[in-house]
Amino acid sequence: MPVQRIKFYQTGSFAVGNRLLDPDQRSVQADTHRTNSLNSGHRACQGCGEALGARYVLDAVMRATGNQMVAVNSTGCLEVFSTPFPESSWRIPWLHSLFGNAPAVATGVAAALKVKGRTDVRVVGQGGDGGTVDIGLACLSGMFERNDDVLFICYDNGGYMNTGVQRSGATPHGAATTTTPAGNSFGQGKNLPEIAMAHRIPYVATATVADLRDLEYKASRAMEFHGARYLHVLVPCPLGWRTASDETIRIARLATESGVFPVFEAVDGVVSDATKIRRLVSVIDYLRPQGRFAHLFGDTPREDVISRIQAEADRNIRIFGLTESDEVS
Repeated sequence: MPVQRIKFYQTGSFAVGNRLLDPDQRSVQADTHRTNSLNSGHRACQGCGEALGARYVLDAVMRATGNQMVAVNSTGCLEVFSTPFPESSWRIPWLHSLFGNAPAVATGVAAALKVKGRTDVRVVGQGGDGGTVDIGLACLSGMFERNDDVLFICYDNGGYMNTGVQRSGATPHGAATTTTPAGNSFGQGKNLPEIAMAHRIPYVATATVADLRDLEYKASRAMEFHGARYLHVLVPCPLGWRTASDETIRIARLATESGVFPVFEAVDGVVSDATKIRRLVSVIDYLRPQGRFAHLFGDTPREDVISRIQAEADRNIRIFGLTESDEVS
């Protein structure tokens, strides 16, 4: 991808921000003038992937738009932990919508700005997977079908984490939640990136918090397009995934290295680029660190469930061409 001109894999490089590079080569997060869209003082859990994802994405969008951006936020974890009345950690124009209508509200904001002749101000809608793939899906599909000039971002942590870790339409097969304590057996959930591509909107991309430069690049590139755009970001949740708070980035990286979460971008409904897996691993390496999959490795391992998850990962690898070989090491 164009963003991958600079990659630091060695330790001791300040790799998250690449602060050893010349200023014009550093990431947005390494820029001393970054917006800090989501500032300190919020009440997210330690290690929250969603807090990282939102700050990374919106700081990149703010730089790409010259700080001319309005964000509409659906109800959910991100809204609750960032705006406990009467406080707010947002340093951008920010609106709170209902759980299911953020795409519609964002569309209204974009329409109002157009009527006022403010073509310089861009609109972003955002929410978790519950407010995106479930409750807000109808509004989101309508936004896509009309090709409204909005970038919608889903921060996917695989469940309704704010209300007690219930299963959502993005909960992976086999994962335990408070409503599926024996493991989610309802299928693979809804693949929103592919649903968005089926609408043939101008731009669709996936990313994770494990690759900062890729995430910033895609957030910035999305603003080069007009019309409906969709960015799906994997953001591990230590509470719901039952992982250590310092493992968020590693877990997100394992999701891509195993093929469970393919990272790609698509233009007008056609995949234009996909990130190759540098170090292919088994899905077991991804599943084991997560307590929500602990029941798969008990006294009677659920080989059937693990095999199903591996088969889906292998399918992703094959369809998106993520490696030079289909073999899993």
